[in-house]
Amino acid sequence: MFKSKAVFLFLCCFLLLCGCSTYQRAEISSDSLYVAEVENLADDFILGMDASCVPALEASGVTFYDFNGEEADVFKTLADSGINYIRVRVWVDPYDSEGNGYGGGNCDIDNAVEIGKRATKYGMKLLVNFHYSDFWADPSKQMTPKAWVGMNIDEKVEALYQYTLESLQKLKKAGVDVGMVQVGNETNGKMCGETIWMNIYKLMDAGSRATREVFPDALVAVHFANPESADSYRSYASKLAYYSLDYDVFASSYYPFWHGTLENLSSLLSEIAETYDKKVMVAETAYAYTDLDSDFSSNTISNESAIIKDYPFTVQGQANSVRNVIDAIANDTTNGIGVFYWEGTWITVGTDSYEQNALLWEQYGSGWASSYAAGYDPDDAGQYYGGCAVDNQAMFAPDGTPLESLKVFDLVRGGNEVELSADAIEDTTLIIDLNGEIALPETVYAVMNDDSKQEIDVVWQNVDYEAMKSGGAQQYDIVGDAGGMEAHCYVSMVEYNFLQNYSFETGDETGWQVSSNGLMDELYVEDKPTDSLTGTYHYHFWSAAANSVEFSLEQEVLELPAGKYKYSISIMGGDAGEQEIYAYVKINGEIVATQAMELTVYNSWDTAVIEGIEYAEGDSIAVGIYVKCSGSGNGAWGKIDDALLNSMT
Repeated sequence: MFKSKAVFLFLCCFLLLCGCSTYQRAEISSDSLYVAEVENLADDFILGMDASCVPALEASGVTFYDFNGEEADVFKTLADSGINYIRVRVWVDPYDSEGNGYGGGNCDIDNAVEIGKRATKYGMKLLVNFHYSDFWADPSKQMTPKAWVGMNIDEKVEALYQYTLESLQKLKKAGVDVGMVQVGNETNGKMCGETIWMNIYKLMDAGSRATREVFPDALVAVHFANPESADSYRSYASKLAYYSLDYDVFASSYYPFWHGTLENLSSLLSEIAETYDKKVMVAETAYAYTDLDSDFSSNTISNESAIIKDYPFTVQGQANSVRNVIDAIANDTTNGIGVFYWEGTWITVGTDSYEQNALLWEQYGSGWASSYAAGYDPDDAGQYYGGCAVDNQAMFAPDGTPLESLKVFDLVRGGNEVELSADAIEDTTLIIDLNGEIALPETVYAVMNDDSKQEIDVVWQNVDYEAMKSGGAQQYDIVGDAGGMEAHCYVSMVEYNFLQNYSFETGDETGWQVSSNGLMDELYVEDKPTDSLTGTYHYHFWSAAANSVEFSLEQEVLELPAGKYKYSISIMGGDAGEQEIYAYVKINGEIVATQAMELTVYNSWDTAVIEGIEYAEGDSIAVGIYVKCSGSGNGAWGKIDDALLNSMT
């Protein structure tokens, strides 16, 4: 016990000046959320939340509440829910010449100071995430701040050093407990307008030096995205080691609907941790709790998105996703130190109309981008500015009340068991030949709240089999009832395809023969639904060196009836430079027909169709695609999918 009130007050002031907090968080429990305990979770394991947009949301009129339904500081609610770290992005100058904000929270250093003070008040540390841009930086965009345009690399390095130094000094003066500084955001071979690794290193080094000077005890982190591209991560880590960058943490984004399996993530981060003696963590993850939009501005993730849906879009599904990422980093990853959830507080500014929301997005920057960003980012923000695209991945409802899933950060430490129940019905997908029999399954899988699955009976409703047979090639959404819950069977009616493994769904090259020049960096079947036309797999290629991309992919067709046929295949990609790409048909070993194809940009699929192929009994026939690219300096790449050989009779 303290001998006097004065001694107690002195100690409290001392702790605050040291960046510490005496805040004692509330007890958390849940009667509805199932959470399996994460064993071996260290007391200092980072359970973080990016909350960069909070001030802009509050300025727009958003009110946050606690679990008792009472108005509360959202940072207190986060701390009470087990969050021990807040991540905040920082842009250099997210305003136009008239002082209008670009949006996305208008996240300058003053915004970070405000958030940092509130986080520190409730006992949470701050991760300062420098984008070194005036607006969003990610793998596709790493733009130079307006004030640094035209600088040579040495001038830019000095500007970045001074900017980082002064920004961190502001945070220190405000008494913010800075525990980590991130030098760049998702810097996949680009940063602050630079694309040469020596220059990227120099910029990261400047940020690291400034951090060591102001906050010598803070961790320095680097951050990359797309861990499903394992060789790219190995390359990034190798480059940083080659240049001897002074950093502590190799951080990765991990969105389960885009970024592959947790097993791959853990294995890859462990490899980097062990090879280079670094700490590793997930700097961003998130999952949707609903497929509904709440702010009249479309969401990035929905049931219509081309994604891997590992969990139901429910509050329980969201919690299970987060729990499993935490478990993977804590127990399956060498030197894993933590997980940050991305923008779990970014909810709608209103639910009445798009027009009312748009005024707030423009005035306070609470949407992902305002129209004022067009001058800096004309190709993206200038065309698609608007509201929040992740409100259905937040951990607060549209009215500002916390979702039960927010409690997962506290409950993982001891677990929380509730009665086993069905959370959602797993979607069923079928591909059926137009000439075949339509047989819908009699059972489906219920996804339980503990993430297990149980098979249950289903009754499909209003199925018109004749219409499906006569309606040509198209997809149907068949709705059913499974134990009182809605079930969906997505049926694709297709023309009979005489090619095997036509969209590489076996996960390998079964049925195909590959011939290459042996110079390519990557040439394999890839599991990534966002880059696929059908299913989750496609054939992937990439190579960095000039004139290294040349290969053919071919399948010989056996037991084909005599007749007339058409052949088609699709490709997309980019950075091809001078290219020679064509689909072809061989009869008796000789090419008898070709169709030129072209790589342009991401997700722009070029489909070649060769019709009128005459096949006589006794002939041999093969179909394929030939690809040759000089490359445009960044490494030619592409995806091949949906090879079809259909009868025309």
